[in-house]
Amino acid sequence: MNTKIPQTLHVDAFEMRTADIADVELSQLQALSISVGWPHRAPDWQHARDVGHGFVALDEIGRISASTMWFPHGDQFATFGMLITAPRLQANGAARWLMERVLADCSGRHIRLNSTREARRLYVSFGFRPQRTIFQCQGEAIAPPETAAIADGLMLRRLDRADIEAVIALDTPAFGTERRVHLIRLLESSICYGLYDGDRLLAYSMRRRFGRGHVIGPVVASCDADAIAVTRPHIVAHVGSFLRIDLRFEAGDFANFVQQSGMSVYDTVKTMVTSEVASYGESDGGRPIVYGLASQSFG
Repeated sequence: MNTKIPQTLHVDAFEMRTADIADVELSQLQALSISVGWPHRAPDWQHARDVGHGFVALDEIGRISASTMWFPHGDQFATFGMLITAPRLQANGAARWLMERVLADCSGRHIRLNSTREARRLYVSFGFRPQRTIFQCQGEAIAPPETAAIADGLMLRRLDRADIEAVIALDTPAFGTERRVHLIRLLESSICYGLYDGDRLLAYSMRRRFGRGHVIGPVVASCDADAIAVTRPHIVAHVGSFLRIDLRFEAGDFANFVQQSGMSVYDTVKTMVTSEVASYGESDGGRPIVYGLASQSFG
């Protein structure tokens, strides 16, 4: 008998269901991010769940096939991230399905996200508009180059919980809206430095454990020199170790300082928004701006 055997077999004929991301095991979420080469540890996922909301797509036997999250900043604004689809399902519509769920939850909010190349077309189809490129810089830190001394009268010091109101006041015009809950959570888990002129905070930076090593961010300042001043101590503390920072600028003194400290450009993403209201603040010659992101998902 000469029976012809089919050369293909359809094996993905199953239904998926959504579940709250807070109700699944961290180990499952970490396995999902590892499957696409993202470095998130279980504590990194937990940090995201502490300050955000989201969904996962589960197959018929409870495996996580996709995820997405959104992070509220007050009642009118949100950032979006952690959109991951398992490699075997990246063309089956799961990402769009989860995006629709998130956008329904975020109805009425202005939204900002940072998109990979692969997801950009999806976001455009939902009305997101591209803005500035973000440069993911990382590598083994080396001793930073010498820079000008901090100006007389300014003081660089470690920040603590008592500095939170000053941090929020500086950060809000730079980020585009107040992100109090996120900054408090970041301050709890980070080493932080601030540059003060008397009682006025001029710049701040944070560093926390993340992924393969540590991440520097957010970094907020009004000029490159101040951004360098608050970032330098983090690099000095981790010479010889893996460091990462997500920059909003490819050129300039601060970007050059980062790259000369061992963190070269590894990848890029694109900031996208639903409206100009969701944009970052821009410098007007003295206004604080975001130099380094807290993360690509948080902004």
